[in-house]
Amino acid sequence: MKKQTPPNLPLSGEERAHPPLTRGARGVGVDFHVVIPARHSSTRLPGKPLLAIAGKPMVVRVAEQAAQSGAQQIWIATDHHAIASVVHEHGFKACLTKESHASGTDRIAEVVEQRGWPDDTIVVNVQGDEPLIPPALIRAVAEHLHRHPECAVATACHPIHDEASMRNPNIVKAVLDQQGNALYFSRAPIPYPRDAFALPSPASGITSDLAGVISQPSRMASSSIRGAGGEGLPEGLPVLRHIGIYAYRAGFLRAYGQLAPTAIEHFEALEQLRVLYYGYKIGVHIAAQAPPAGVDTEQDLHAARQVFAATIKSEENKK
Repeated sequence: MKKQTPPNLPLSGEERAHPPLTRGARGVGVDFHVVIPARHSSTRLPGKPLLAIAGKPMVVRVAEQAAQSGAQQIWIATDHHAIASVVHEHGFKACLTKESHASGTDRIAEVVEQRGWPDDTIVVNVQGDEPLIPPALIRAVAEHLHRHPECAVATACHPIHDEASMRNPNIVKAVLDQQGNALYFSRAPIPYPRDAFALPSPASGITSDLAGVISQPSRMASSSIRGAGGEGLPEGLPVLRHIGIYAYRAGFLRAYGQLAPTAIEHFEALEQLRVLYYGYKIGVHIAAQAPPAGVDTEQDLHAARQVFAATIKSEENKK
């Protein structure tokens, strides 16, 4: 089946900030592959990769976005024949992988072995439920890894500025070192602004006992940096929200399967902590803002469908 031209979705902040990374254009200086793990089973949305968005399966919409990043090859890694079949029908490539994989990283590692890619190959993991992912972001993490040979993995973050997001355990935060590599990822609020958070927090409803013992000058200083209503964060506090996209070197993916899971990974429920625990470096690309949300719920699916429908209608009106 001949591939149809995907709708030209609105540019993200990432793409507006990097004009050379035009949609559909292949950049220079870095070659990389994209692998999209697409598992059929899903607790909240069974068969999620096959759910239709503007007339095409979600996984195909993701692949179309990846195709605009300049990737050399795009592969869908799946455990289900129906997903592989529909991917082929729309002109993309699929690898059938084991059903037993515990994570998308393990599934991608199997693709690396199946394809026999050299150890220095850069492989970007694009989640199969992100039909609105900006192509520029995909390329940015690949380029970051290419520019930092000391890193085995690259990922992305963007700044956050409100206390509610910082305290939200569903938002993963990251702290970086001087070179811009990850020191730690956590669902907890890190780095923790001790003096500011010692005051009552209208945003979270939490009141610290420390508020009663700190000095009046300290109260005034903390109040001035929290902002009106106490919902802001101290000026200059480097709070970064993790974006769940990764670029790996193929050699690292081969080694990853031999790394035993760790306690911090288990308790935080963050797979990337295994990488740090064993001493590998994770480089971090700083994006201007968050990419559009992925599809986890029926509400997310409805929102994605609306974006595609509006974009397609707008393009048709221009003809």
